[in-house]
Amino acid sequence: MSKNVADVVVKMLVDAGVKRVYAVTGDSLNPINDAIRREGSIQWIHVRHEEAGAYAASMDAELNGIGCCMGSSGPGHVHLVNGLYDANRSGNPVIAIASTVATDKLGLENFQETNVTKLFDDCSKYCFMASTPVQAVHGLQSAIQHAISKKGVAVLGLPGDVASAEAEAITTAEINYRNAPRIIPSVSELETIAKVLNAHEKVMLYCGYGAKNAQQEVLRLAEKLQSPVGFSFRGKIFYDKETNPYAVGLNGLLGNKSGFEAMHKADVLVLLGTDFPYTEFLPEKNIIIQIDIQPERIGRRAKVDYGICGEIEATLQVLLEQIETKEGDSFLKEMRKLHDEVEKDYQSYVSAKGEEDKIHPEYVAQTIDNLAADDAIFTVDTGMSAVWAARYLKGKHSRYLTGSFNHGSMANAMPMAIGAGLSHPDRQVIALCGDGGITMLLGDLMTISQYKIPVKIIIFNNRALGMVKLEMEVAGLPDWQTDMVNPDFAKVAEAMNIKSFTVDHPKQLQETLYNAFEADGPALINVYTDPDALAMPPKIKLKQIKGFAEAMSKLMLNGNSAEVIRSAKSNMKYLKELF
Repeated sequence: MSKNVADVVVKMLVDAGVKRVYAVTGDSLNPINDAIRREGSIQWIHVRHEEAGAYAASMDAELNGIGCCMGSSGPGHVHLVNGLYDANRSGNPVIAIASTVATDKLGLENFQETNVTKLFDDCSKYCFMASTPVQAVHGLQSAIQHAISKKGVAVLGLPGDVASAEAEAITTAEINYRNAPRIIPSVSELETIAKVLNAHEKVMLYCGYGAKNAQQEVLRLAEKLQSPVGFSFRGKIFYDKETNPYAVGLNGLLGNKSGFEAMHKADVLVLLGTDFPYTEFLPEKNIIIQIDIQPERIGRRAKVDYGICGEIEATLQVLLEQIETKEGDSFLKEMRKLHDEVEKDYQSYVSAKGEEDKIHPEYVAQTIDNLAADDAIFTVDTGMSAVWAARYLKGKHSRYLTGSFNHGSMANAMPMAIGAGLSHPDRQVIALCGDGGITMLLGDLMTISQYKIPVKIIIFNNRALGMVKLEMEVAGLPDWQTDMVNPDFAKVAEAMNIKSFTVDHPKQLQETLYNAFEADGPALINVYTDPDALAMPPKIKLKQIKGFAEAMSKLMLNGNSAEVIRSAKSNMKYLKELF
């Protein structure tokens, strides 16, 4: 039996290591669907929305090295875009196949026609539109190689008639090349960095996701330099551990006072594998060293004095040999003391626990941290859920934490949990979802139910777009159109055959979470959290005070006394915290 292009495409995906395809089939994608059915090695995951499929594929790639999603003509593959943006910015190797209208219909504004290369160009490392069988095969080989080596999204546009056409002789390589070169800076660059570090007493190390494989080297360097270690949100799970005696926390929008001050009081700041985007939180007067495997990132966020390209683990292994051991540890002790004070403040919200229908989200996050497995995989929605994860989830043993940390999209946690749960059924997977995020892709709870994916979905149900509300107040605007009227999420989950729980009082929380975590299969826990629970880092607090005052002034000038009273009441807790 002769093979068609779809058969060859599927074989190439199998050879590349693809285990699952996340897609909604239809029209031009049906030839690939049928080829996957006949080949039998790849699992087809029928998601309810292609955006969810792209997020799930991204998580598959982040945890396992490659992921795959597909979308049919026009609206089908357009839905992939947001998830692919996230995957590409996160450096996750995802193969996306965008099937499209027949070649003789292209360029004629045909029904469901899109310009595939224009559509996906900004969210991919490689994008190619195949018009012949040979191009399809060559294009997919190149797409796979780009995704692996460039660490990002590669898109193949594939017309339905090309997918169905008889395959011609393959002249491309039939294997994939997963090169892993050891990249370290030159001898002279390392000598210069060593001299700078040896000459200054107060050094801070700030670690991002790019330093995830260099944990031992970072701690050895911190020990020699007696330096505090801060971390980005994406790097947190690797360094925010009880076993790290140098940890001082995060900086940035989700950061804390100790992470911020350690960075600004240091004589030398060393950025390791981080593309930290919040320039307003970075210092301007101290010496900054940046080490990154991607040289194009160096200096684009901060006023870097010494920028060198290198893999963090390999670079530090060589650099450590040239570092002198420092005796003084006063800077480290000062920052660690401040960090302990910050942690104590965080615990005050946990201890208070909240009241009926207003459970402190801090207490929820702390309880999750206490009950979760030491190798749990956490996925976190953008918004206030991310705040509580940043504050309270700790990196025990081999835990993993991820979210839309670079793209900042809502609704990512639940579909990411789909990818994590399918690729690692042996590990506990917990999604921390906002009520705004979960309702965006609510239909894909049915994907979790259909495939019996054993993920635990926790909804921080504060009945509002909490982070947006806070942003408006910081900007001096009264919050408006941020409130949400939600369904009973537990009943929705129950209707989808997912075990469900509701928590509306702090006394119920610990036992309910324990039972949900112990339950076989998927579970959803709807927790009614305090909508007035707000938290921002120190540099933003002054803006918050100013913004609140400006908002009150505007309302008073407009004669809206009732709105003034309502807004003042909702912010009273946070104003007390500020002062």
